Amino acid sequence: MSVIRSVEELEAIYGKPVEASIVKEVDRITPHYRRLIEASPFFVLATSGPEGLDCSPRGDRPGFVRLADERTLMLPDRRGNNRVDSLRNIVRDPRVALLFLIPGSGTTLRVNGRAHLETDPDLLASFAVEGKAPRSVIVFRVESIYFQCARAVLRADLWNPENRVAPDGLPSPGSILAALSAEKVGGEGYDREWPERARKSMW
Repeated sequence: MSVIRSVEELEAIYGKPVEASIVKEVDRITPHYRRLIEASPFFVLATSGPEGLDCSPRGDRPGFVRLADERTLMLPDRRGNNRVDSLRNIVRDPRVALLFLIPGSGTTLRVNGRAHLETDPDLLASFAVEGKAPRSVIVFRVESIYFQCARAVLRADLWNPENRVAPDGLPSPGSILAALSAEKVGGEGYDREWPERARKSMW
């Protein structure tokens, strides 16, 4: 097995990036990049901490990410599983990366920078949905931002409705939990109650 062990070996295989791959990266949110962020209902949040790396999905209505200025994003932390893996990492290591997706578009947006958590009551209240405010807001300082070419999305044919996988053909959360806990948690009841539980705790 041949293992690549240096950047020089890597570049000998892949060569140098073309000019378009370089000029698209800037240190601020341009008007074009602003439009992509405002259109996106979903991003993936990557963080790093002493225990390792974490990658967390984040979604809400388009426009839920607030652009405070050309270098600052504000991300409300909506309800989840309460593990707070990402938030725990940010408190200890501010380096953060985001990957925005837009349904129907092959273009994705990558953003790298540093973040901290804010809990100012007025700020939290400004992000309230249906009267429910987030418990914290991630304030993200942009260091680099650029769009990613569409090849990965095109190869995956990601937005083609004919490629949707039927949920009943996959392991359900309840069955996974039951198997991992020797039937102590999860099961059919967990799956049956999930839609109503989600409806009441969406925000």
